[in-house]
Amino acid sequence: MALTPVEIRHLKPPSSLRGYDRGHTDRLLAEIAASFEDVWRERADLADKVEALEADLVRFKELEALLRTTLVSAERAATELKEQARREADVILAEAHSEARAVKRRALSENERLVLETRLLKEKLRAALTVVEEAEDTLHGVDLETPEAA
Repeated sequence: MALTPVEIRHLKPPSSLRGYDRGHTDRLLAEIAASFEDVWRERADLADKVEALEADLVRFKELEALLRTTLVSAERAATELKEQARREADVILAEAHSEARAVKRRALSENERLVLETRLLKEKLRAALTVVEEAEDTLHGVDLETPEAA
């Protein structure tokens, strides 16, 4: 039976002719000692728990600081990566625009060359047709069946 401090204060050992009853007083003192030992053990256990919780608290605070630092570093790294990716995208886009302009210039130049070449070929074809037509006209005027006319 665990005794509370209030119960201990109100205990009155029975008295006998020569004073308190020795057996009852010894049992009462044994109960008080057992109760005190229980409280002492519980106090020691609680002190150990407090010490462990304080150590955990220190460890968790260190972990929190580490996580906070890691989070800040991760956010900074993410921001830097985004910025670097944006810069690289801008460079790639600029190069693509430049390449597109170069391709367009080459295509226009090639188109102009092909248009000019087509005109020249048309002129040569017209000239050749004119020569062929003139040759046909000349040949129609000549009788091909008689060798004398040749």
